[in-house]
Amino acid sequence: TEDEIILFEKEMKEFWTKLKSIYGTEQINQTSALRDSCKESIKALSEKWSNKLKEGDLMMDKIQEYSNEIHQQSQRISENQEHFTEIKSNLNQEEEQNKDLINSIQELKEELMKKKEIISSKNKATKERVEQLCKSKVLFEERLGLEIRKIHNEQLQFIFRHIDHKDPDKPYVFTLSINEQGDYEVNSCTPPLDCIEEFQLKVRETNNFSAFVANIRKAFTALSYK
Repeated sequence: TEDEIILFEKEMKEFWTKLKSIYGTEQINQTSALRDSCKESIKALSEKWSNKLKEGDLMMDKIQEYSNEIHQQSQRISENQEHFTEIKSNLNQEEEQNKDLINSIQELKEELMKKKEIISSKNKATKERVEQLCKSKVLFEERLGLEIRKIHNEQLQFIFRHIDHKDPDKPYVFTLSINEQGDYEVNSCTPPLDCIEEFQLKVRETNNFSAFVANIRKAFTALSYK
């Protein structure tokens, strides 16, 4: 180090002073030349090692810089890996949601097809019953003095006459429809009959519509005598 070099030069001066008092001029000159050579060698060596130390410091700085850069790159790679994992997880979730959505749509389609089939079947049954009622219209009119009219909301109005012997033209009326379950349903009855609910339940069980209409006419007739 620099301090050691200064100390060494001081010792050399002291040694030179002592040597001058002991040896002659020639020997002193030789020693002086040796001393200068030694000093030059020490100086050159000192400069060499000083440069080596500076190069070592620069190399350490570079190594530290590379180490920091590698650490930063590792952090970015780790962050990118986490981001990639998150994206992959989101894609998997979206894929599962798409599968569930497709399954739900398929289920809805199947349910819709079943409902369409049920509605079509009910409409067909309703149409057949209405046609049956219309075919029976003439028979009822001739034998029972009955008039059948088609009114609003797909209802049929049944009008009986020639029941009240005091007033043959007096109408006895009930309206009938077919509900969503495909069953006969009496919507109104004028004059009201206490037994109308019983007749309605019976026609639903037996599906004997002619007997149903005949029983209502008998009930109207019995009511006219009260």
